[in-house]
Amino acid sequence: MKWNAASDDWHTPSATNDLRVGGTFTSRMEAKDKSMGFDFGGTYTELRTHALIAYRLGDGAGAREVRVVFEPVGDSTIVRETFTAETTHPIEAQRSGWQSILNRFKSYVEQQP
Repeated sequence: MKWNAASDDWHTPSATNDLRVGGTFTSRMEAKDKSMGFDFGGTYTELRTHALIAYRLGDGAGAREVRVVFEPVGDSTIVRETFTAETTHPIEAQRSGWQSILNRFKSYVEQQP
């Protein structure tokens, strides 16, 4: 909830997380002015400690897959996230939004003691 937003005018006021294969997560993402918002959630499909988080968004033919790979490089970690794009928004807008969230995650982690 402290970093999960693509821009400063959005936030995640609530979230649940059951980090295990078959477990689910949900994040409520909203504009801070409350003009719009949506629930984002999925089901974990594969987990490897310090290496991989994979999950499915939705069910059936419209299901989309996401993989987050953590690659240690010296004293740092490269985070690579791949996702199946949805068909409503342009791919570049989706890529930009996901990258913005990763950038906020990076900033948050780097500020921790």
